[in-house]
Amino acid sequence: MMDKILDSRDMNFLLYEFLDTELLINRLRYAGHSREIFNATLESVELVAKKYFANHYSKGDANEPSFDGMNVKQIPETKMAWDAVSDLGIMSAHQDFDEGGMQLPYVICASANAYLSAANASTAGYHFLTIAACNVIRSFANDEQKSLFVPPMMDGRFAGTMALTEPNQGSALADIKTVAYPHDDGSFRIKGQKMFITNGDHSLSDNIVHLVLAKIKDAPAGVNGISLFIVPKIKLKADGSLGEANDVALAGLLHKMGYRNATSTVLNFGEKEGAEGYLIGKPHRGLHYMFQMMNEARIGVGTGAAALAYQGYLHSLAYARERPQGRLPADKSPNSKQVNIIEHADVRRMLLTQKAYAEGAMALCLYATSLMEDERTADTECERQRAAVLLDLLTPVVKSWPSKYGCLSNDLAIQVLGGSGYIREYPLEQLYRDQRLNPIHEGAEGIQGLDLLGRKIPMQNQYGFDIFMQEVRITLQRASLIDELAELFDPIHEALERLDTVTAILTRKVEKEPNSGLANATVYLDMFGRVVMAWIWLRQALVAYHALNKGEAVIDASERDFYQGKLQAARFYIQWELPATVQQSLLLEENNLVCFEMQDGWF
Repeated sequence: MMDKILDSRDMNFLLYEFLDTELLINRLRYAGHSREIFNATLESVELVAKKYFANHYSKGDANEPSFDGMNVKQIPETKMAWDAVSDLGIMSAHQDFDEGGMQLPYVICASANAYLSAANASTAGYHFLTIAACNVIRSFANDEQKSLFVPPMMDGRFAGTMALTEPNQGSALADIKTVAYPHDDGSFRIKGQKMFITNGDHSLSDNIVHLVLAKIKDAPAGVNGISLFIVPKIKLKADGSLGEANDVALAGLLHKMGYRNATSTVLNFGEKEGAEGYLIGKPHRGLHYMFQMMNEARIGVGTGAAALAYQGYLHSLAYARERPQGRLPADKSPNSKQVNIIEHADVRRMLLTQKAYAEGAMALCLYATSLMEDERTADTECERQRAAVLLDLLTPVVKSWPSKYGCLSNDLAIQVLGGSGYIREYPLEQLYRDQRLNPIHEGAEGIQGLDLLGRKIPMQNQYGFDIFMQEVRITLQRASLIDELAELFDPIHEALERLDTVTAILTRKVEKEPNSGLANATVYLDMFGRVVMAWIWLRQALVAYHALNKGEAVIDASERDFYQGKLQAARFYIQWELPATVQQSLLLEENNLVCFEMQDGWF
């Protein structure tokens, strides 16, 4: 793992030029903070990432957790990383001062997680899932449950998971078989099996708090019968101290192609009398509560994917600048000095593609967390509602686009290194393996497409889609006033109109014939994502243009290069990647059913 985790200059650009994060200190919640505090926090996290996460990136992959039938064994560096983050206070960074938190904005917390993920994605996951599980308990549990579980999860004594998936069910949560039986004392006894439970067992914390989806005995069929339960690995006494082991058993570890230092488990709940669990909120509302964690996790997966793409990009860029090989086509002399491979046009193409994907993905994810912030702390109810609706619409894209194009980015990073890219002496092959899990984590791409076209677009009479269209048109209006950005205006404007047309056609089709209407939802997701990313890059281009044209202000060479790089990456994405929406729109407008009409026996 190289010394550079992320490009701090770019992170500063995203936080303070692209997003204006410093303005958050004008909100009452952050009145005691400053840009200096935000930066100091991220600098501390970066140091922890380098010292306690990057140091075992390869070691954790080569020595994945093992289960001896009694306990899970992990390399000691993982526990040191867990403790370092807990000691730094990142687990409770967003929570209120009076709860022991640091009361930091979501976007700063997301940036901190990006540094940890870039250094070691699998180890960072232990903290991220605990934070997300803790947030669900804080939002929906009763006061007694909060007092027992939130403080130890905030300080790292307890870890957290979400237990949704079951054998043979996958994403079909309506059909889960885990049952909760009411007990005389008001608790429940949980019986069932969950699998692919990330971090479902480990030795990092004193306890593990599972958030388990189950159906109370005789509950209604389908998603309307699902409830959510707190099921700790170790029961708690009334005073919050640890009691006896709960009826939760690790049936085995699953062995993944990537993220190997994060345990992936099969858990049996209730092999004996039943695992003791405590209902969160109201019966049959479990999926609604869990969606907070799922959406938070989806944005987290996108951010992690962006971080992995970024790390691969930085590695291949450094290698290309130092690796001499070959000569330019016009140089026919065998005695001339070889050039570094960054001088070759095709290598620059691969690097520019990675830059557009990695920096674009990070910008998208941090923008999403700024919407999370506005949803909670914006000045007016109207602003808060607008941010919430737009975030809901964009979440499938925030999860899926960095995951899909992060894979392509890491693939290109391997290609830049050539033979060195796929040997274990370099981290590129591990980065790719880790990245490849993200298109499946928290709902595969197909699930995100169905969610976007089938649920998010029609919601509230397309209110979210209307807000998105307004936001893009506002940016286009700003760009239309700048001659130097004229080449970026027309492609996005035309793509936006195509998206509007396709959306109108498909929503009518879905309403009449949902099976065929949703058949190409994944293509729609990709088309929508391309338009979103073109908008994100246009916004970055506007910032870069204004930074380069500050009148009499003097800008040094490195800063000029930085902003020119932003402009060139925007040109690349809008001129090379956005045009794919033309062919996609043709398929979608006619609702091409070649794939849908393919028969099982024809394969």
